[in-house]
Amino acid sequence: MGVVKAVCVSEVKGVQKHAVKEITLLEDWGVKDDAHAGDWHRQVSLLSAESAQAFIDAGAPVTDGSFGENIVISGFDFKRLPVGTQYRVGDQVILEQTQIGKHCHDRCAIYHIMGDCIMPREGVFTRVLRGGVVRPGDPVIIDFVPNKFQELEAATEIAQKWPEAMKAEAEAKRRDEAALERKRIQEETKRAAEHANSAE
Repeated sequence: MGVVKAVCVSEVKGVQKHAVKEITLLEDWGVKDDAHAGDWHRQVSLLSAESAQAFIDAGAPVTDGSFGENIVISGFDFKRLPVGTQYRVGDQVILEQTQIGKHCHDRCAIYHIMGDCIMPREGVFTRVLRGGVVRPGDPVIIDFVPNKFQELEAATEIAQKWPEAMKAEAEAKRRDEAALERKRIQEETKRAAEHANSAE
């Protein structure tokens, strides 16, 4: 299960979105008062909180909404799920994934600073099947995956296991280093003993 971390809007196109306390999603339209809402397939944009955080850790001076995303959600690797996947957000809202990534015709401010931007490859776009209010803290579940895609939890595995995987990798590295150190000490002890015996 995922969790909404932030909700964002922009009243005009071509600028970064800003975080707000809640947003209202209108059926087959998008986020109320958001410039990108309309009768088309890219009504609401989603971005993984884990992807955004990795970019921030790399030094990007960004905040929620900087990539143009409407909803930041932790717990899912969206690009691993196919077009047609449906998400239930909170008690009411249902979104259907319509596009993965996008082509940026104009380089955004983030790209000019970092030389990269994650939205074209990490962000996904959805249309609103059922509207309602969305707030940070709302739960998010996968309601439907087309074509018997894979286990519903499959897309969350990487995002959910990133922290555990990093800890496990660090622990394995420490164990390997400790084992090498023990082996080095044993070999030095053995050589010292052999040298002492030969000296006698």
